[in-house]
Amino acid sequence: MFESAELGHAIDKATYREAETRLREALLAAQYELKQRGDFPVIIVLAGMPAAGKGELANLLAEWMDPRNISTLAFDPPNDEEASRPPFWRFWRVLPAKGNIGIVFGSWYADPLWHWDNDHHHAEIEQRVERIVRLEKLLTDDGALVLKFWLHLSEDRLKKRLKSLQADPLTAWRVSKEDKTFLKHYDANARHAKKLLARTNQAESSWRVVEGWDANYRALSVGQQLLEAIEHHLARDTVKQRRADAAPLQPSIDGVRLLDTLQLDHPADKHYKQQLEALQGRLNGLVRDPRFARHAVVAVFEGMDAAGKGGAIRRITAALDARQYRVVPIAAPTDEEKAQPYLWRFWRQVPARGRLTIFDRSWYGRVLVERVEGFASNAEWLRAYGEINDFEAQLDHAGVIVVKFWLSISKEEQLARFNAREATGWKRFKITDDDWRNREKWDDYVVAGSDMIERTSTTTAPWHLIGANNKQHARIAVLEALCAAIESRFKRKD
Repeated sequence: MFESAELGHAIDKATYREAETRLREALLAAQYELKQRGDFPVIIVLAGMPAAGKGELANLLAEWMDPRNISTLAFDPPNDEEASRPPFWRFWRVLPAKGNIGIVFGSWYADPLWHWDNDHHHAEIEQRVERIVRLEKLLTDDGALVLKFWLHLSEDRLKKRLKSLQADPLTAWRVSKEDKTFLKHYDANARHAKKLLARTNQAESSWRVVEGWDANYRALSVGQQLLEAIEHHLARDTVKQRRADAAPLQPSIDGVRLLDTLQLDHPADKHYKQQLEALQGRLNGLVRDPRFARHAVVAVFEGMDAAGKGGAIRRITAALDARQYRVVPIAAPTDEEKAQPYLWRFWRQVPARGRLTIFDRSWYGRVLVERVEGFASNAEWLRAYGEINDFEAQLDHAGVIVVKFWLSISKEEQLARFNAREATGWKRFKITDDDWRNREKWDDYVVAGSDMIERTSTTTAPWHLIGANNKQHARIAVLEALCAAIESRFKRKD
């Protein structure tokens, strides 16, 4: 993979200046069309050998194009805020929006590249590589153009480059201890890099190896490849080319839908208040337990309209210190959110360790309302099952306790609650025209909810299905399940 780059390339100044002028004009034209259409983002990943010119190249690309629509994203080792959340959280937060360009170095490749030979962390690195593959597939399936450049230097040229930098007092600071260590173990590091590039070389996000010795060649080569890739992406219908990448959904043989089998009615319990207070005290004690500082909680509430999600959430928050939790109500995405992959706005809300985030509606909107109402294509919502499962698996691996609740009521009980809301002044805000329209598609939501539960109830993030015709029963069931999930996680050895 690196051999062709080691042959050496050199471009004289006159040739470079002539080519640079044409290339800059074409890149600007492509960038403006990209921005005007706003169909997809461009994500440029720069990686490679030390001193191969990654920083210089990033600066040059920013100089060649309109800086208002291009961002340079450099990642150092995680700070305290970043280390308290799943590893990919900090990358998701800064993804460029559709129509924009992001240049990324020190990216999601840093850890597996520099720690590949660490036997102690081998399993962790292998898992990280698999998640990189899935992240880039999610981005490209969503339409993003992901370009990955490896700037290469042979061992001899790396030695010369470092020696030259060290010899000049103005550039000596650029040679770090890590650079010297890399050179010392060049052969092993080159093998690790080849293995990593081969493992993450996907059809829609392939690696492009460029010789980094000659700055003129490096700049023109990367710039020309960038131009051709953007023009090609602009020319194709990316929406039509997106794949479902999921098994088609088939109706059950006996016609029974999962949610139709859920018991909705439960008898009243005269000890409700005592049970509620006991469970709230139990929850409060769990979040004050020293072990909770190593974890976080994401509680997800989905279900039929008027099923009691808000009431159950209030019984949770009543047991907690207001500084420990956030309730995130999810509505239709804003223009800013539509310009990103749909999981972007949820990744940004992932809590730090020692905190709880409660989602009133969630990422499952992609396979519920967006599916039923036609806001997402078949390919988008079918693909979302796997993307959601991967998202939740990453949360679980990072110590986040994911607890998911589906609250169900009968169609008759929903009508009674709708009418009661309209008749009560201080409850009218709870009922909207959308609620009545959704009611007309009751069966469609039952089918979508049943499919969702079957495809996303995993061992690490199972669904808790709660019949909620009796609100008090539902609130007790929610608190019991939440406490049990936290207690179970405390016992896990991982």
